Amino acid sequence: MKSGNTINKLAEIESWFGTHRRKVLIAFSGGVDSCLVAFLARKFMGKENVLAVIADSPSLKRRDLEVARSFCNEFDIKLEIIQTKELENPNYASNPIDRCYFCKFTLYDELQAIAEKYPGTDILNGQNFDDLGDYRPGIKAAKEFKVHKPLADCNFTKIDIREMALYFNLPTWDKPASPCLSSRIPFGHEVTIEKLRQIEEAENMLNSLGFDDVRVRHFGDKAKIEVPGSQVKRLKMHIDSIRKNIKELGFEHCEIDEEGLVSGKLNRAIA
Repeated sequence: MKSGNTINKLAEIESWFGTHRRKVLIAFSGGVDSCLVAFLARKFMGKENVLAVIADSPSLKRRDLEVARSFCNEFDIKLEIIQTKELENPNYASNPIDRCYFCKFTLYDELQAIAEKYPGTDILNGQNFDDLGDYRPGIKAAKEFKVHKPLADCNFTKIDIREMALYFNLPTWDKPASPCLSSRIPFGHEVTIEKLRQIEEAENMLNSLGFDDVRVRHFGDKAKIEVPGSQVKRLKMHIDSIRKNIKELGFEHCEIDEEGLVSGKLNRAIA
């Protein structure tokens, strides 16, 4: 059953799409935010006016790519998969504090080229209201390319998004946040394909042990593991097998973060 807030939010975003008469191209990731935008665009604008585009780059988890494919197939949303080459840009690979800007610039540049093939097409993303108070260099790139943000425009918080996704029974409603793999590497440490694969395989291993919401931070020869604080004790019960598997992936050391998972924890280094 919808809450009053969900009813109000649904009416608000339906109005947003109702006044948006153009075709749309969605910067798609397979996360709950962009999945909700794609679903609502398909619902309110029709299949023929909506195209979801996902960037299959080394920093995208294979699991997230499969989630994206499955979601679009289930809800009859046209999906295009493109290859982006942000790792070839030294401004990205050197991992400066505004790395995300260069990633999003590359993405939106590619999306704009696709949009130009279909006159009257606007680009949408999954930016939400909470993102406005976070450190998000990618927002600058979105502004430069005049990317539209229906969720943020309608003041959707992360909680609002999950509540509405649950109302529509979207399979991603409770999907843990899954930022790009490069976000696990401290600023100033080079981003490489090898590091990204190490991180992904380590997190897949931890997922197989029942830890769905996890980050493996890459500190050179050390892997630092974050899970929600309530799961740290359980994680320690597996520490021997975890250390063995982590070493097989090329890390020399493995450490459990006692504080627990904090999204964007590496951003603290900026302050």
